[in-house]
Amino acid sequence: MGEITVAPVGNRAERKQFVDLAYRLNAGDPNWVPPLRAEAAEMVDPAKNPFFQHADVQLFLARRDGRIVGRISAHIDRLALSMPVEQGFGPGCGQWGLMEAEDEAVCHALIARAEQWLRDKGMDRVLAPISLSIWEEPGLLTMGHDHPPMVMMGHHNPHYQGWIEALGYEAAKMLRTFDLDVRVEYPRLIQRVIASGEKNEKIRIRKVDKSRFDEEAALILDILNDAWSDNWGFVPITDAEVAHTGKKLKPLVFEDLIRVAEYEGEPVAFMMTLPNLNRPIKEVGGRLFPFGWFKLLRWLRRPYPADMRVPLMGVRKRLQGSRLASQLAFMMIEYIRRAAVEDYAAIRGEIGWILDDNQGMNAIAEAIDAKVNREYTIYGKALSR
Repeated sequence: MGEITVAPVGNRAERKQFVDLAYRLNAGDPNWVPPLRAEAAEMVDPAKNPFFQHADVQLFLARRDGRIVGRISAHIDRLALSMPVEQGFGPGCGQWGLMEAEDEAVCHALIARAEQWLRDKGMDRVLAPISLSIWEEPGLLTMGHDHPPMVMMGHHNPHYQGWIEALGYEAAKMLRTFDLDVRVEYPRLIQRVIASGEKNEKIRIRKVDKSRFDEEAALILDILNDAWSDNWGFVPITDAEVAHTGKKLKPLVFEDLIRVAEYEGEPVAFMMTLPNLNRPIKEVGGRLFPFGWFKLLRWLRRPYPADMRVPLMGVRKRLQGSRLASQLAFMMIEYIRRAAVEDYAAIRGEIGWILDDNQGMNAIAEAIDAKVNREYTIYGKALSR
């Protein structure tokens, strides 16, 4: 086999090759869902992805005998550098992600090049894979390769785990998703908790108002940044990132699937649920043209039947660990479950990701009989000089 060379991506044509490679290397995996090409291209475009406003990013392509055989990103999130070390990131911590490789030798060459770039930038440790932001697709899939991911979740070649670990990477954190049959009513104890909350005049669980989309998005961001601020891996979401993500997610926002909990008139918690867009995306193969746009638009007008994913929820920090926090969570889950079944004929629901040591959220998932169906590993490694 020929020599492997790894070089920086330097122009738009090479950035397109960077994007296209994932479709070729994963074409044979029946559980890989090809992302919409426009969104995949936007993710690595400094002019379109606001992550680049607070991060230094370098993309690399690997070639063997002139043929592209792998890719990787190396990046330093300046917001992550300012976080406490005990929360995962902090000073000196860089990342790599978006790795795709034909074989182990290519994988090792790519990671070595990404590590060297991080060293040259003064980094002394790395957390990976993170693609690109912690809020996008963090971690490597290490359990659950036997079924397709839901919307906004990654799927990776199962060989990558062994190839990465062979380079001395060790698990820093596990992220889990939980699967449940949403047609099944929750245990009687949970139903009593919900019924008690419904009798409490101080509690109101409302739908979001899509006609006030920007205002509702700002409210959810405020709760989220407060609720998650002490979590491992937390990096604040910027206003630009909220606007960018909101624009992408707006077609997936259905008012009865996103709830805000108010206590004594104050918004204190939220739960966001999205219909599983990956189902129609897989059918169109990630291409909007010539006919994919019509199929996707028709599905978005009425996603039926549609399974659901809960990517985000949060309760204001001062309430965390309290009975009220759990009660509000169970009420939002139940109201969304009813809507998912009645209005969208949902069968499956997926909650996550959830940190493996987040006792509160793991307890809530277990209380409603949800089972772990996928695990993602974020690896860590010291970068020796």
